Amino acid sequence: MILIADSGATKTDWCFGTTLHHSQIVQTEGINPFHQTADKINEILRNGLLPQLPCPSSDIQDVFFYGAGCTPDKIEKLAFLLGQTFPHATIEVHSDLVGAARALCQHKPGIACILGTGANSCLYDGEKIIQNTPPLGYILGDEGSGAYLGKRFLGDCIKQQLPAGLLEGLLKEYQLTLPDILERVYRQPLANRFLASLTPYIYKHKPQPEVHHFLTTCFTDFFQRNVVSYEGYRQLPISFTGSVAWFFRQEIEEAAQQLHLHTGVFIQSPILELRHFHLPEKTL
Repeated sequence: MILIADSGATKTDWCFGTTLHHSQIVQTEGINPFHQTADKINEILRNGLLPQLPCPSSDIQDVFFYGAGCTPDKIEKLAFLLGQTFPHATIEVHSDLVGAARALCQHKPGIACILGTGANSCLYDGEKIIQNTPPLGYILGDEGSGAYLGKRFLGDCIKQQLPAGLLEGLLKEYQLTLPDILERVYRQPLANRFLASLTPYIYKHKPQPEVHHFLTTCFTDFFQRNVVSYEGYRQLPISFTGSVAWFFRQEIEEAAQQLHLHTGVFIQSPILELRHFHLPEKTL
């Protein structure tokens, strides 16, 4: 039995199975070793995951975990906790970017991109990541992410770079005032999530010419400040995962075409493609 995990801030998708056609996907609360204690991670594993598995934990032979917060200094911590839960398994822990690269590119070279609440990208040679432009977070970077779109959209609306009706509608729909916005961005925690929460409103208005232009400009920023630093960026397919990439695919592809770049595949969640990467089609 093989266990594969793709974990974000809010949820972890788990796939367990012996072959591609004998596998199942379940969900638990998100696991992030950068923010969570060992006790919290153990609680999620034992109370959230194990009751959903069809076999004892001792039957799991391999665990492949991909997740946010899996920085080099935290990988050992999470691998130890997974090893305690699955004592007979070989454990591999990787960053969510490695998971995205394997899901999007499988065993072929390409450029893999994550556009969700945050953003990231890498150059992948078919086996490993060989270059990564630092995303730098939503204040210094994260171009094209949900937080970046929300930040730019709010700023453009308030500074009258976009039609006035957009700001009026946003304030009404989210029951906000301008002081509320400043409070949420500068004083309350998780400003990036607040900013990203505005993307459904942007999506609803994307047919409006001014919003369409705004979006293609933001995604052009992503390509120019992240992707063009990779060797072979004009020849390699540039593939995407994440909620922003999934819902704004048309605008991303338009921005890429304007820069003469070649887009590859778009997937909403990596877990299905990671299943293809790790599980055999049939029992050998």
